[in-house]
Amino acid sequence: GIGLLKLVGTHDLAHYAEQLIKRVRLIRRADGYYCQFCVAVDRKETLEPSGNTIGLDVGLADFYTDSNGNKEENPRFYRKREARRKKLARRVSRKKKGSANRKQAINRLARFDLTTSRKRKDHAVKLALSVMRSNDLVAYEDLRIRNMVKNHNLAKSIADAGWYQFRTWLERYGEIFGRVTVVVNPAYTSQECSSCGTIVKKSLSTRTHACKCGCTLDRDENAAINLLNKGLATVGHTGSTLLDKENAL
Repeated sequence: GIGLLKLVGTHDLAHYAEQLIKRVRLIRRADGYYCQFCVAVDRKETLEPSGNTIGLDVGLADFYTDSNGNKEENPRFYRKREARRKKLARRVSRKKKGSANRKQAINRLARFDLTTSRKRKDHAVKLALSVMRSNDLVAYEDLRIRNMVKNHNLAKSIADAGWYQFRTWLERYGEIFGRVTVVVNPAYTSQECSSCGTIVKKSLSTRTHACKCGCTLDRDENAAINLLNKGLATVGHTGSTLLDKENAL
């Protein structure tokens, strides 16, 4: 009942048949209205095998450390903009309730939060795309983030990291490109030695893994190697059923 709308954007919707458009939603954000189209399209892309497998250990000091020892910087979008946000929040509290100035201050704060959220999502999407294009198999932790944010000392930093979005887009691009994504139980991945398998207990403040076998690695790199090893073991022997028919074993 709102009449005709002029759609502004870069997507060519005329490319899709009308029956493929299943739902259209109008969404209001702090910076305006958006039209969301749900299109029934099975997106698949083919990539040449890279020959690489990788394990990812996410963290707060660095966004992730991979099994090759490479680290990705944690952007900390909220933390870097927190002082500015507090200033905008104070401006809201000083305005008279119900006034036009208060509504304007509220909108300015909401647009600020929207920008932070979009920065975090953009980082997660682009990073996941880069990882999936570069590797045939990616193993990562099965983190219960909803339980982790109950720790009030780390909740803000965990939420700011955007691990959940990163994992979501890893799995989405895994389906698109036909890559293997393996989720691994994170238990003891930081404590277990990736060289000999010995459990070396260490606190969160201990950032170096040092084992009696002589293996000395960065704590997160050691965990990433363990994640990759467990991920490769989890994949198993898909389609190899001949041995199941034999009783000799």
